[in-house]
Amino acid sequence: MTTISSYLDALTRQPTAARSAQGHWLVSRRSQLVFLYLSDMLVVGAAMVFAVFARGLVPFDGQGESAQLMYAVAPLVIAGWVVLLHLFGATELRHLRAGAVEYKRVVMASFAMAGSVGILSYLLKWEFPRGIFVLLFASGTVGLVLARFARRRTMGAIHRQGALMTPIVVAGDSGHIDAIAKVLRRETWLGYKVVGAITRDRVDQTPGGLPVLGGLEDTVAVIDEHQVATVLFAEGSFSAPSDFRRMAWQLEEHEVHMIVVPALTDISAQRLDVRPVAGLPLVDVARPRAIAAARWIKRTYDVVGSSVLLLLAAPVMGLVALAIKLEDGGPVLFRQTRVGLRGEDFQCLKFRSMVLDAEARLAELAAANEGSGPLFKMTHDPRITKVGRFIRRFSLDELPQIWNALRGDMSLVGPRPALPTEVAQYDSDTRRRLDVRPGLTGLWQVSGRSNLSWDDTVRLDLYYVDNWSLIQDLMILFRTAKAVVGSSGAY
Repeated sequence: MTTISSYLDALTRQPTAARSAQGHWLVSRRSQLVFLYLSDMLVVGAAMVFAVFARGLVPFDGQGESAQLMYAVAPLVIAGWVVLLHLFGATELRHLRAGAVEYKRVVMASFAMAGSVGILSYLLKWEFPRGIFVLLFASGTVGLVLARFARRRTMGAIHRQGALMTPIVVAGDSGHIDAIAKVLRRETWLGYKVVGAITRDRVDQTPGGLPVLGGLEDTVAVIDEHQVATVLFAEGSFSAPSDFRRMAWQLEEHEVHMIVVPALTDISAQRLDVRPVAGLPLVDVARPRAIAAARWIKRTYDVVGSSVLLLLAAPVMGLVALAIKLEDGGPVLFRQTRVGLRGEDFQCLKFRSMVLDAEARLAELAAANEGSGPLFKMTHDPRITKVGRFIRRFSLDELPQIWNALRGDMSLVGPRPALPTEVAQYDSDTRRRLDVRPGLTGLWQVSGRSNLSWDDTVRLDLYYVDNWSLIQDLMILFRTAKAVVGSSGAY
């Protein structure tokens, strides 16, 4: 994504909280840590109880082993597990709202705990029951990950309601400030409320309407007046490294957290490697991944995935086809020329969701176009049939494109397949979307679908092309299910 996406993880750091000017109570760092430790202890304790009482479910549980040992070592195992979670950084608050770092560290700490128990049992000749060992660390690891996922989702839902928001100010040039504020307003689940701007520009408010609270020399005064705990510095904040250093010293005295937005854009964290050289934090940037995204690894993944999906979706596809046929007796499938990999045309398949003369009536609806850029979108398109409105709501009309993915015309994940008329309007940057196969789903779909502007759609697609990975594909497919069920942005 953009620069903002690359520092979302950094935004999750929670300094000592105060009551904000908006009247919301912020959750203090200490309260968050106490809650986190208690929830981890409860999960591990529940896993211990489950392992003891369900040990008989494991076929290799030794008959001569005794679970009595567990009553003595259970508190030590629970305490040791929680300590390792802390030592592995699984309780660092800056990773608790976004990204997979939190989950990775939980798994690593759990594996380390399992290894430690195994080694100690061997060295001390403990008769640690094998069945309990397997059930404890299997259920405990899964439970810890699920508990933290549930915590993250719960806090995101609370933030979307405007509660427990953390007030921040953004410093820098007005244009960069507005770009950051736009993202934070859209991604309310992060829990950050931008209360104002700090800029060198002599204006009362930024072009985006954000009030200017003062100049950079007034940063400390602004923080004290508005009880802000975090300052985000964008481009244009400092003219020299020494200015940044002095600002850091001032904010350190006031226990205010600093976040600096780098100048890098549209680069995933996986492509960045920071290494200090002679006191300079040099950032190595790996090459874009567009070529890798078009190679056999992704293609094999698509073939296997689309084959499985076709088998699973066959009953639903049969019912949809029958409903379309019964409504007006017309053809079930709609074939449309789309542009695929390297600009090659292909026939994209969809279940027909419009009346038979939909293409002929498009010209008369041009004035009602609600889309941006070359896209045509209309919330209440009169050409859509009753069955079509239902299948569009849940994206069932796109199920035949699984066959396109199996054939190699498309991929399971990628940019949306564009019309030739749309491609004709692409600039040189936007044409990079054609460097990978178009997908059944993509970042644009799980990030707002039709609610996104054309610029945001292109930005997300280009980010996907440059930063492709199989893990990202799996995450997009997982998020697609939620977006489809919620029918967000679909019409």
